[in-house]
Formats: sequence, C-alpha cells, structure tokens
Amino acid sequence: MKGIAEFEEFARARVGPLYRTAWLLCGDRHHAEDLVQDTLANMVKAWGRIEAPEAYARTALVRTFVSQRRRRSWTERPTAELPERVAAAGDPDLRMALQGALGELAPLDRAVLVLRYFEDRSVEQVALDLGKKPSAITTRTARALERLRTVLGDDARQLIAQ
Repeated sequence: MKGIAEFEEFARARVGPLYRTAWLLCGDRHHAEDLVQDTLANMVKAWGRIEAPEAYARTALVRTFVSQRRRRSWTERPTAELPERVAAAGDPDLRMALQGALGELAPLDRAVLVLRYFEDRSVEQVALDLGKKPSAITTRTARALERLRTVLGDDARQLIAQ
C-alpha cells in the first residue's frame, strides 16, 4: 500500500509539468492552479489504487479540464493581469496569438492538441488518456489544426508543422 509520503514526493516532482500543461489547456494562471489542485486532490483519495501515477495524473488533469469547461459556471475570467511570461526563444506576440487561438477551440480539441504536441504523446497514448478511439483522436487533431490555421492565418505556417 502506498503511503502519503510517496504521494507528497510524487506531487512535488510533478506539480511543475502538470501546471504547464494546465496553463496551456486553460490559458489562465489562476484556473491552471485550480486545475492542478483539483487533480492532485482527487489523486490523493485514490492513491493506494493508482498503478501508473504519471499517466493517471495527466488523464485526470485533462478530464477535469474538459468537465469544468462543460459547466456553465466556467465564465469567470480574471483580467487584472496577464499570465506571467516565461523568457523563451521565439516571438511573444506569436505565442500569445497561439494561446488565443487555442482558446477558441472546443475543450476536447484543445486537450488533444496539448497532449499531442506539447506533451509529445502518440495518438494511441492520447486516445488511452482520453478514453477515445485512435481514429477519433486523429480526426480531432486534423480538425483542430485546421481551425488553428484558419484563426492564425499566415502565422500558422510558423507554428504548426504540416
């Protein structure tokens, strides 16, 4: 039986990567923090039964995100400040345009793109994480990428590999 010490060690090690994925999904620092907190709170309840913690955490994070977005209460948008910017190579305006375009996608489409391209997961892994068939993931990926290309226009060529 796994103990609370093992969970705390896991949570400390994975909170950063979970937060980054959550931020890409939500596009908002506060919602991302809440999403990670909800995910870890649900994990601690089932900790003794979890065999693959990393996969469980990623699946729980995405499913919680999709579930939250389906609720009508998901309209709160803090506007006092923008998410913190991380110093990285590339054009910050282009990154913000991509974040805005991701925000226009359906939650499940956004989750598929984040898992496929940010988490660098295969179609089969994403299908397993989301409880979908690989063919459904392939279709969602293609449609979501086309929507991004439409929203971003010429900038899409720099961001999305064809």
